[in-house]
Amino acid sequence: MAISCNEQIKVDGKLNETCWLNAPTIENFKQREQTEGAPATEKTKIAVVYNTHEIYFGIWCYDSEPDKILAQQMARDFSWGSDDNIEIMVSTFNDNRNGYLFVTNPNGALADVWVGDEGKDFNKNWNGVWDVAVERNDQGWFVEMVIPFSTLKFKKDSSQVWGINFERNIRRKKEQLMWQGWSRLYDVEKISQGGKLAGINNIKQGKIIELLPYVLGGFEFSEGQTTNTGKIGGEINFDITPTLKLNFTINTDFAQVESDRKQINLSRFSLYYPEKRQFFLEGKNYYDMDVGNVRLFYSRKIGIDQNTEVPIIGGMRFFGKLNKTNIGVMSLQTYAKDSIPTTNYSVIKVKQDIFKQSSIGVIVTQKYSDKHYNRVYGTDFTYSTSEIFGKNNLLIGGSFAISDTKVFGEIENSNNNNLSYNVFLSYPNDEIEYDLGFSTVESGFNPEMGFTRRKNYQMFYTELQFNPRFKKLPFFRNLIFKPIDLNYYINEETKETESISYEWRPFGFVSKSGEFLEFNVQHIFDKPTEDFEIINSIYIPAGSYWDNRLEIQFSTFKGRKIAVEASVNVGEFYTGHRQEFEFYTHFNLNKHLNIGLDWQKNYIQVPQESFTTDEIGGRIDYAFNPKLQTSIFAQWNNEDENVLVNYRINWIPKIGSYFYFVVNQEFDTNNGIKVKRTTILGKLIWRFAL
Repeated sequence: MAISCNEQIKVDGKLNETCWLNAPTIENFKQREQTEGAPATEKTKIAVVYNTHEIYFGIWCYDSEPDKILAQQMARDFSWGSDDNIEIMVSTFNDNRNGYLFVTNPNGALADVWVGDEGKDFNKNWNGVWDVAVERNDQGWFVEMVIPFSTLKFKKDSSQVWGINFERNIRRKKEQLMWQGWSRLYDVEKISQGGKLAGINNIKQGKIIELLPYVLGGFEFSEGQTTNTGKIGGEINFDITPTLKLNFTINTDFAQVESDRKQINLSRFSLYYPEKRQFFLEGKNYYDMDVGNVRLFYSRKIGIDQNTEVPIIGGMRFFGKLNKTNIGVMSLQTYAKDSIPTTNYSVIKVKQDIFKQSSIGVIVTQKYSDKHYNRVYGTDFTYSTSEIFGKNNLLIGGSFAISDTKVFGEIENSNNNNLSYNVFLSYPNDEIEYDLGFSTVESGFNPEMGFTRRKNYQMFYTELQFNPRFKKLPFFRNLIFKPIDLNYYINEETKETESISYEWRPFGFVSKSGEFLEFNVQHIFDKPTEDFEIINSIYIPAGSYWDNRLEIQFSTFKGRKIAVEASVNVGEFYTGHRQEFEFYTHFNLNKHLNIGLDWQKNYIQVPQESFTTDEIGGRIDYAFNPKLQTSIFAQWNNEDENVLVNYRINWIPKIGSYFYFVVNQEFDTNNGIKVKRTTILGKLIWRFAL
């Protein structure tokens, strides 16, 4: 129950205002881990108060050993999986599906997530306007959190009822506490298993217009030449209704985005690179739809063409929820560049909530220029329940898409064999996990605004895993056994077998102290129909190949000062053999400084030649406080033979506004070390609410 409070609350973590003294609290937390249903070993209290424009959460995290609290992160959007933390899941729509997750730790770090379909959509790149302060003393750590109602979307009712749940993690004990739905079958994102927040009356969402102008300036040194850069642009956001947002963007810019991690491709299929541009990440759940392994909308196709950045003139977005309907509309226009014409990219997606936890959706994408157009029409359906065989989870569904491509000036219709579809069943539960499905991607299916690694196939997949827990077994939290993990591909046209990937896991475990290990046996069949290059003019001949491989993966608990992840995979590789090693280490020196190093190495022996590949990366993050952080990221691999260095300062002068200072450098390592390119720029984004 939330109570109204007109007293001015200073967000400092002290919880000494009269509002907190009078507010009702919840204290009935139970363990989800390590002992399901057991009482909490440390006391937790939470109270909720609000005024016309803001909601406040007061949180008392008592701790009998405050010197052992784990909190190694301080940066905005920190990785909270290894820290003591508090997570608040709020479903303002009260729809048992969607909501906002707010996370903080004993250092006052902030992280927020847009959650859709009870965790199936998990967008960590959504950034809301909110703030938090933490006080630590000999009794534990204490939180004051404020969220303006303008950050949230909710129905325009005089009396609000929201879905809500709370989770506290005490990392040294590996103890996970939840207020409601504390079964291991459900995460905190499973909002249908949470509680309800009532008592919120006569609130206002606040400002309905948001201006986000930016100014950018910098220069680049390359091959003895200097190029100056200057740019202005921005966004305008209108709250059409309390749950629907209209966004206009002009001169859209992504100069502050970190470089992609380069990958050496030793397969015959395309590599996938994740989206990093905040503009596309913020509301991506409103536009995403997959058909099996095919992404119908892959935002990296906008503004990037043939590995070349193409400037975006501008565009609009319209997204949000109207009653039980999620709506996403986006249209962007790019400039012409070299041989690439000016092009319009548009997507429309509508998703309807049905039954208690299920949904049905449709999507249309279009890429249009004066040379051609490409359209994709898709639909999906998911039946979801948490009440199968008692209170277990089950998902059953399917998706379907068709593409339509037209090159202007050509009479011949190329829209043949242009379908893709997928049906699936998923039983994702604590001790038993099972997945089953069938996918088809025809040879002519062409999602130009999407992504697919391969075409012209039918694929059957199934996976069964057991995660038993034994109360009297020391050291182990649970064991892991996987008797089957199968992906079976056939050519869609000829119906001949193309690929088989079969893995079984005779043993694995998660320890009570947070360590993880698994041992896998892999059997891999591949039948390339033509020779393909793996690296530097070394080719794998067409033919049929059975490879048998062994794999071990291991990781330590990330909450330690030094944490390690490693894997070894050895065995046959087409005409030869391959030994693959991956190593990641994290140095969590203190709450300000975190260092990460990684190294992926392959030893490959094939008849033409034996060779090695090396990919090395390193990152140093230093957070002065939750609103000022700096990082340096460097990478190198022996195929490109250059070092890429990215240095960034990110300052939040006020919530919702950002300043970036970025230095990008490229070094050629072919013959010694030589600077090829240096780019230096600054970018200021300032938020105005009207």
